[in-house]
Amino acid sequence: MLSNSNMKTTFLFIFTFLSLQRFGSSINFTSNVTCIVTERQSLLAIKRTITDKHNLLSTWSGVECCEWHGVGCDSRKGQVVKLDLRRPVPWEDFNKKWLEGELSPSLQNLKHLRYLDLSMNNFYGKIPEFLGSFEHLEYLNLSGSGFSEGVVPHHLGNLSRLQVLDLRSFLTFNDRYYVPFFAPIVDDLRWVSSLSSLMYLDLSGIDISNHTDWFHPVNMLPSLLTLNLAWTGINVPSTQFVNFTSLNSLDLSMNFINSTIPLWLSNLTSLMHLDLSINSFHGNIPGFIGTFNSLASIDLSYNSFDTSMPDLLCNLSSLVHLDLSYNIFSGPVPSNLGLLLRLEYLNLRYNHLTGPIPASLGLFSKLKKLDLSGNSLVGVLSETHFTNLKNLIHLDLSLSGLALNFSSRWIPPFLLQKFIASSCSNIGPYFPNWLHTQTHLQWLDLSNTSIRGTLPEWFESILSHILYLDLSNNQIGGKMPLFHFNTKDPIFYDTSLKMNSNKFEGPLTAFPSNVKLLDLSDNLLSGEVPQTDGTMNLTLETVNLSKNRFTGNILEDLCKVPSILVLDLSQNNLFGVLPECLGNLSSLLAMDLSNNTLTGLLPSSLGSLTELTTLHLHNNRFEGNLPLSLQNLMSLVTMDIGYNFLVGEIPFWIGENLSRIRILNLQSNKFTGKIPLHFCQLNALQYLNLAQNNIIGTIPPCFANLSGMITNEGNIRYNIHYYKGTTAYRIYNYEENIVASMKGIQLVYTKTIKFYKSLDIVGLG
Repeated sequence: MLSNSNMKTTFLFIFTFLSLQRFGSSINFTSNVTCIVTERQSLLAIKRTITDKHNLLSTWSGVECCEWHGVGCDSRKGQVVKLDLRRPVPWEDFNKKWLEGELSPSLQNLKHLRYLDLSMNNFYGKIPEFLGSFEHLEYLNLSGSGFSEGVVPHHLGNLSRLQVLDLRSFLTFNDRYYVPFFAPIVDDLRWVSSLSSLMYLDLSGIDISNHTDWFHPVNMLPSLLTLNLAWTGINVPSTQFVNFTSLNSLDLSMNFINSTIPLWLSNLTSLMHLDLSINSFHGNIPGFIGTFNSLASIDLSYNSFDTSMPDLLCNLSSLVHLDLSYNIFSGPVPSNLGLLLRLEYLNLRYNHLTGPIPASLGLFSKLKKLDLSGNSLVGVLSETHFTNLKNLIHLDLSLSGLALNFSSRWIPPFLLQKFIASSCSNIGPYFPNWLHTQTHLQWLDLSNTSIRGTLPEWFESILSHILYLDLSNNQIGGKMPLFHFNTKDPIFYDTSLKMNSNKFEGPLTAFPSNVKLLDLSDNLLSGEVPQTDGTMNLTLETVNLSKNRFTGNILEDLCKVPSILVLDLSQNNLFGVLPECLGNLSSLLAMDLSNNTLTGLLPSSLGSLTELTTLHLHNNRFEGNLPLSLQNLMSLVTMDIGYNFLVGEIPFWIGENLSRIRILNLQSNKFTGKIPLHFCQLNALQYLNLAQNNIIGTIPPCFANLSGMITNEGNIRYNIHYYKGTTAYRIYNYEENIVASMKGIQLVYTKTIKFYKSLDIVGLG
């Protein structure tokens, strides 16, 4: 699949290759020479300070060090001139196999090094200053190497022969950015101007910041071909001219630069790759962009361009990659777009584009990705638009306003890997028949497309490669098909199955394997919640079976899936007691068991769920006291245990320990005693319901100081987020909710809950 990050990575490798053309030919590596004893001893000293859990340096033994993995020697003198310790595994093993530990100072004894690559590992501490002592060094790659402290040493300016310098602190995979919590900073970049031979410079993810002059040192590098300064915190200068006019690739993305496109870009007539994405560039697209005859890739996504889609881009006959997504481009798609015959990637997602799609779309015989989603387009896409699109693998038409008109016998010329048509209202009422030919689908989203009836018999035949399936918000009925998501390493894929809000009925025979997000809510499913026999490959992180007709007990089998983050079994017919082993789900963030017939005491093991953010046990038949162990749930934001048979005094520890509570519902239980004064410490509280209990006394005067009831906290997030490693990414939005009564009418608050404030203590004696 050609994702945005993969396309960028492809161009990165292209420009790296171009940068290394001259430099690579000057070094002759060989293993057919005798290893120099002192250099072998230095290599072994390096190995001793490194933790090598996966034996990546297993060949580092014996006397012929020139034959060791990653070591290259000069063909005549036998000196070590190359050391390549880059993690030699694919992206899928990102967190698994790397070298770790300290980098030994013995490295500086390899005085003849011309090539040094320590990238994609986990080395500790600062970038060593002694790296500036290698006077013969031509290539230095520390990207993603783990060095995360201090400043980038100015000593690197001594490397006068250096042609490639890569200090990138973040990497990309599968449309995600992996950014370390800590990265080196640049306090002064003047040393870069000494690298007169430099052709490739990547400082992405290094904090350069506004107060540091980056432009003038870089402007003194006339041989520079590639300049990557993504996520560095820089601004662009107002100068008109530059010296690095040979530049092929420029990446200034993710800096939130608030500017028009700078005039000095007009001097970079050799540009092949331009990335200005994730900034605040605005104004018009300057005319000189249309004169860049070599430009193969331009990314202006996530900016503030508020103008018509520029015709001048259609003059870029070499263009392969065009991304204008997430701007405010308006008006029609230019009719001469078809002039871009080399185009492989076209992303116009989420703009204000109007009018029909020109028929010239059908000329893009090389097109691989087409995204027209989130616009206000009109008209019909017919078979004619796709006749020549034999290479298309990614098609997104969701919320585009376009209608589709394909005959039931149409055989597409392409094999899609990703098809998204969410909220394309004319797809139904029948399941699109042409999809039976799409046997390479990895991502299929036909949510809210007015499909009804049952799934066709051939449906399971297209699921062999599926990673993401969303058929939610339709009227599809019949039995739930069997699913098996075929991925070897689901850790790195958002494997999702969303069939919610349909009319599927009958039992759910088994949980699908290799799925992270499972949402079958709001159907007519019945029978017991499936058992797990321990042999299935369950990677479930979100389980939503709410609003069905499931019966029986909550099985202890669920406790054997420790990866679960969200468990929603609400609004079913479940009964029995809660299993004690639920406390084993130590990663649980949200649990909703409301509106069932569950009975018995709340198990004290729930106090082990210290990551729990939201707890809904509303409208069951739980009895007894609240376990004291619940005071450990200090991450709790919502605690809804109303409409049960819980007894005892209202626990004071709620106010003392659960300081993050915003929603607290104890309504319609059998609690007694007075309102604890400790509740006055709940400064985040915005909803409190103690009505219909046996509470006595008066309202504590200090309730007037509950700031959460007064201040406008409309910007508070109630979505459940999951942070894994050094990457923040959303696994699933658990939609927080609360049922509130107003003048005898029960209202359910979801999206507006952040604005709702209420204090209900009716019945206080």
